[in-house]
Amino acid sequence: MANHDPKDPERIARMAADKEVQDLASRFFLKTFDYQYSYNFTWLGRPIIQYPQDIIAVQELIWSVKPDLIIETGIAHGGSLIFHASMLELLGGDGQVLGIDIDIREHNRVEIEKHPLFKRISMIQGSSIDQAIVDQVFAFAKGKQNVMVLLDSNHTHDHVLKELELYSPLVRKGGYLIVFDTVVEDLPQGYFTNRPWDKGDNPKTALQEFLRTNDRFEIDQAISDKLLISVAPSGYLRCIKD
Repeated sequence: MANHDPKDPERIARMAADKEVQDLASRFFLKTFDYQYSYNFTWLGRPIIQYPQDIIAVQELIWSVKPDLIIETGIAHGGSLIFHASMLELLGGDGQVLGIDIDIREHNRVEIEKHPLFKRISMIQGSSIDQAIVDQVFAFAKGKQNVMVLLDSNHTHDHVLKELELYSPLVRKGGYLIVFDTVVEDLPQGYFTNRPWDKGDNPKTALQEFLRTNDRFEIDQAISDKLLISVAPSGYLRCIKD
């Protein structure tokens, strides 16, 4: 009888080792990326700018880990903030979402603030690596016992590495720190003609450097293995020690 356990490690490992499946997933990502596929989706009315597979993975983690604070760098249209807030609303309690962005566009701020779930959301405008902003975030997080951090702002190596160094102390054992757009390293050189990041200078290279000197986190490879299609391959970091 087939094993339909969604977390069956042997079945997922076989799929991840299947080169044909991996090639198909890679081809799908490359072709859909050309059409800005991640812009096709909304969450409760707001553009979320994520691949559905990653939305599902984050949903699973929030439901499992039950954070009392979710911090995300990068706000854009606010869909991810609304998504996180909706999950915390389902969990109950007084969980909060904190978004940080160097430029919160006024029309986006208006739409976020009038959303029914804004009661769980706070926003800070400024660079996520500016010490004054970092101090505000840590003050906001004071007293929180279970913090989840998602990095999705400037995708250059130096910026992401600094974010990892600054915000990783907020995540405790059993929690998660998610680094988005690690897929940049897996795309062809010169794919981002109008961006400061590229192959060799991106979130994955920052993550790799971070893990060389930080033993509190490990890559939860099982997540990437089961997703196949993700903007964050190897970007789901599990905290393994306080």
